[in-house]
Amino acid sequence: MTPPRSPLASPIRWVPTLYFVQGMQFFVVMLIAGLMFKNMGVANDQIARWTGLLGLAWAIKPLWSPFLELARSKKLIVVAMQFTGAAGLALMALALQLPMWFAASIAVLFVLAYASATHDIACDGLYMASLDARQQAAYAGWQGAFFNASKFLTLGGLLVLAGQLERSMGVMNAWSVIFALLAVLLALLAAYNAYALPGTLNTGHAELTAASVWRTLREVIADFLSKPGIWLMVLFIVLFRFAEGQVQTIGPLFLIEARDKGGLGLSTEQVGGVYGTVGTAAFLVGSILGGYFTSWLSLKRAMPILIIAMAVPNVTFYYLSLTLPQDMFHVGAAIAVEMMGYGFGFVGMILYIMQVVAPGKFQTAHYALGSGVMQLGFIFSKTISGDIQLAMGYQSFFLWTIACGAPALLLLLFVKIPAARAAAPVEPGAAEPVATR
Repeated sequence: MTPPRSPLASPIRWVPTLYFVQGMQFFVVMLIAGLMFKNMGVANDQIARWTGLLGLAWAIKPLWSPFLELARSKKLIVVAMQFTGAAGLALMALALQLPMWFAASIAVLFVLAYASATHDIACDGLYMASLDARQQAAYAGWQGAFFNASKFLTLGGLLVLAGQLERSMGVMNAWSVIFALLAVLLALLAAYNAYALPGTLNTGHAELTAASVWRTLREVIADFLSKPGIWLMVLFIVLFRFAEGQVQTIGPLFLIEARDKGGLGLSTEQVGGVYGTVGTAAFLVGSILGGYFTSWLSLKRAMPILIIAMAVPNVTFYYLSLTLPQDMFHVGAAIAVEMMGYGFGFVGMILYIMQVVAPGKFQTAHYALGSGVMQLGFIFSKTISGDIQLAMGYQSFFLWTIACGAPALLLLLFVKIPAARAAAPVEPGAAEPVATR
């Protein structure tokens, strides 16, 4: 695809809005929905189970991504999915006013999840097709920055606003207003992107057929499964995220849970403030430091430290469950430590998939498959986390998650990581899209 010769052809005119939308749709489904349900009285096991199933969309998207090449334009898919997302957010506002609001909202969130996952595929494809290698590198920082800027909006802005509205108009009405505002914002951004994105809505494409795409997909999967030691790689990926999926699901719910039930009893506004500001900033700092640390030491030597860093959130929440601090400075400092450790350690999994799992004939496709396996492992641990927490209580649950990190560290004795391949520095924010998508 050749970018058009127009005043809007400069990537700075469309890369920020494109990736802001990508992040906004993802965080609404995977972060905001769970916190909203918690305030509406939904049990932790139900929240974990349903949000885990919603996350399946990002895990299996490599299965239909090749077929999107049959479309006449990646821009067409991007714009269509953005308007679909806007309509879904508007429906979400209405669903919360129905008697069967939970079932209706889950149905709408499924539509939003699969529209967002499809948008991700076309979004990244448009980025790569419209920019040369030099431009892709130059604007990677903008891409990560605006993806994470949407996290500031959803957690640091809208969650705080929701907390204020809950006090004046009730939980259901407050969240209906939030989703209505999100729908308007996304519709405006979709309209702008329809105008500003490179290419036209009917750009031509290579002569592909569904049969040829299906043959290629089968070849890609067969080649992936034939890699030496692939099942050990898959097991390591799953175990690397086994504790993370549990603590990242239950941790925010623990912050909102009433103190007489073992939680910290924070308000929606307080949780949004601490995660949307100090939490997100700490994650970015941790990601940057983890990338440069791994680049300096090499992935093979850095991996044990990165795995230990992934246990920092588990230890932090165990500490919070023991001490139950009441001052926000204390809580904010703990969340900063949690998110910095998370960002620092997760770099290891990104680079492991990139440097150990993906190399070969179908490197890009195998990276997508490796990321899908990673997400499936995350979803499995996320889905069972609510049942485990309800059976154990918060203190024992967070202690359990610390133990869940040990198998990945032990398996590292058997996992082969090339010693000579140095890890490249990770762009700010690069860890977040892969980590949760």
